[in-house]
Amino acid sequence: MVCVVGATATGKTDLAIDLARRFNGEIVNADSRQVYREMSIGTAKPTPSQQALAPHHLVDLLDPSESFGLGLFLKHAADALLAIRALGKLPIVCGGTGHYIWGLVEGQNLPAVPPDPQFRAELESEAARTGHDALHRRLAEVDPPRAAAIDPRNVRRVIRALEIHRATGRRPSELGSTKGVSSPHALV
Repeated sequence: MVCVVGATATGKTDLAIDLARRFNGEIVNADSRQVYREMSIGTAKPTPSQQALAPHHLVDLLDPSESFGLGLFLKHAADALLAIRALGKLPIVCGGTGHYIWGLVEGQNLPAVPPDPQFRAELESEAARTGHDALHRRLAEVDPPRAAAIDPRNVRRVIRALEIHRATGRRPSELGSTKGVSSPHALV
């Protein structure tokens, strides 16, 4: 698979389309906002005319009210990669969401833990009251390696790690290992 990565509006889509046309490929979106319908402005989402030039996967997949993160991306991307490879075509992963790209390239295997909106709201409230460092210390008590890998100011990721721990009873650092199917032939 080929990965075309970079910041918004740097020409990734045009390059991916050119590669798809030259090398019999199909494009897998790796942008966290382009998966949403009705979010075309500010996302540099491929236009309908661009999408007509090469098959695109994971574009306009969900409504804006639906949750989407790395775990769901990895599942949908793996399905798309299998389908593209079954056709004998070259998968071209294109986008600017770095943890999506690296999760795929490194073969991360995340637990299928659905979001718990009530738990998240409680922890967001706790972080607002006691500060992000207190929430981060709470994560460090149950999973020091995961806490060390997350910036304490990234409350959303700290909460997600605590949510996974609560749902599984296991350390997220053990569950998010690279034991999935990696791509030994990824060109990034």
